[in-house]
Amino acid sequence: MYSEVDLNSAVEAGAISPEAAAAFRDHIASMRSAPIADEEHFRLLTGFNDIFVAIAAALMLVAVAKIGGEIKPWLGGVAVAALSWGLAEYFTRIRRMALPSILLLLAFVGGIAATLVGIVAINVELLERYVGNDNETQRQIAAGIAATVGVATAGAAWLHWRRFMVPITVAAGAVAVVGVMIALIMIAIPTAQDWAMPIVLGGGVLMFLFAMRWDMSDRERKTRRADVAFWLHLAAAPMIAHPIFRMLGIFDGAVQPGMAAVVLLLYVGFAIVALAVDRRALLVSSLAYVLYAMYALLQTAGAVELGAALTALVIGSALLTLSAFWQPMRGLVVGPLGGLGNRLPPVPVRHSAYA
Repeated sequence: MYSEVDLNSAVEAGAISPEAAAAFRDHIASMRSAPIADEEHFRLLTGFNDIFVAIAAALMLVAVAKIGGEIKPWLGGVAVAALSWGLAEYFTRIRRMALPSILLLLAFVGGIAATLVGIVAINVELLERYVGNDNETQRQIAAGIAATVGVATAGAAWLHWRRFMVPITVAAGAVAVVGVMIALIMIAIPTAQDWAMPIVLGGGVLMFLFAMRWDMSDRERKTRRADVAFWLHLAAAPMIAHPIFRMLGIFDGAVQPGMAAVVLLLYVGFAIVALAVDRRALLVSSLAYVLYAMYALLQTAGAVELGAALTALVIGSALLTLSAFWQPMRGLVVGPLGGLGNRLPPVPVRHSAYA
């Protein structure tokens, strides 16, 4: 029920000694047969009250959005942003409640974005009269609006981070920045729409590198920086996995055995990366494509009635095996990396094949 941030806060407050905190971490690691860093801790619930408060806050946010939107299209967004900030002053800054804090952060940045979109909606007729049927100008204006909304959202996330330091905030701001970059590319290069998937993939790689910067600054994963990295990895993973598999055309037609083999090899590559950085987000984001490819392959092989069951059995068994032997496999992957491996989360000596 307590996160590493709570444990460090107790040490700073003098409630427990650093030695006691270290002994506690070692004890938990020995009980789980895995180091604390391997657990990918992120706090979502501190108790059922988190769910209770989140539901109540969601009801209030929906209500003020509806009431404000009936008055002016942009006023609903302003009301949501203002209420989210006010509630965060108590439930985030004072109570430190995890799930409500995430909800209020998303509502705040979403409210800022909705405000700008509402302001644009008021002037749609004026824009249409000015632009006319010029498709190129319409495209540039749309991209410019998207970039403006992205900048405002990133700025709102930065302000929220400075005040409340909710770990997911950095990921929300990073997603907004990547959105701005994509919009600017669309404005500068008219043919960029034909390269949407590679551009998104590039943004995902940048997000992944940004996440690794946070991860490498806290290899033991004992501070808030590890929580920030977790959410950044979670945001980067779909931006990497989905464009790659979309470009392969997984859902464009029947999956041939060769294509299924490529998908499985890619998943193995993702697994190697996940083991190296000790993050599982890439595996989760690409799981649907692997399941579909495996199912299609079994269908081609004649297992029509049991295709879904066999797919679930094979992939589920593989993932459980990977989870059970995560650290020994990490030792096999990290060991050959040499100096780079020293910047990644540590592998326990007893689990390292290169110890």
